[in-house]
Order: sequence, then C-alpha cells, then structure tokens
Amino acid sequence: MIEIEDGIAVREDELVFKTSRSGGPGGQNVNKVNTRVTLFFDIAGCESLSGPQKRRVLSRLSTRADKKGVVRVVSQKFRTQKANRRAAVERLQQLLREALKTKPVRKKTQVPRRAHERRLEEKKLRGLLKQQRSKRNWPGDFEG
Repeated sequence: MIEIEDGIAVREDELVFKTSRSGGPGGQNVNKVNTRVTLFFDIAGCESLSGPQKRRVLSRLSTRADKKGVVRVVSQKFRTQKANRRAAVERLQQLLREALKTKPVRKKTQVPRRAHERRLEEKKLRGLLKQQRSKRNWPGDFEG
C-alpha cells in the first residue's frame, strides 16, 4: 500500500510501470539499460478513492491525465531503475496529496477607509506633479 494521506492509500497493483532507455549522460549504461520509469495511475478506475476525491484529483491534474483518466509520471533522474521507480512513486504521492487538499474559502473583506483615502491622496499628488511638469505657454516662449 502506498500511503497518500491519513486514511487514504493506493494499492500497488493499481500502478503500472513501464521502463525505457533514459537520455542524458551515463556512458554505455544509457545505451544498454532501461532506467527511465514511466508510472501510469488510473484515477477513474481506482478503488481506493471516492467519487468526489476522483473528480477533485482529475480536475486538478487535468494537464497530466489523458481522456480516460490515467495520470502519467516520468522519472529519469537516477541511474538505476529502482531509484527512478521510487522517485516516480514519491512524485505521484506528492501530486495526489496536493490535489486532495481543500482550499480554504476566501472571506470577502472591505478596503479600510484610510487605505482608500491614502490611495486617492497619492493619485492627486501624482496628477499635480505631472501638471507641474507639463509644458506651459509662458510669455516670451517661441511658438512655432
């Protein structure tokens, strides 16, 4: 079982791993060994999550999920398949934790009166400054 949060865990048989050759430095190891790990997790078919949890996860991870509700996580950071597999599972745990968090409801507040007045005063000062900088037709100025 892979622990997501308190009371929420995903069975390991619900995860599908696929390996392939990794890019980047590593010498002959890169050309011979399948160290890159791609983890597929079917959110829509997951039995560990309830309906509302599935909807929340799918909406928050919509960029990572395909049309069938399968989330894909890739890891090729390490030089061993085992380490990349562990990293992919940890990344999935982190994504699911963040997706399952409920955001607090924003309480609408009013702008304090003094802050509103200060803003208007600053606007008046700025307008006055610009007015003073503007070119005026002074007596004796050449118009042309």
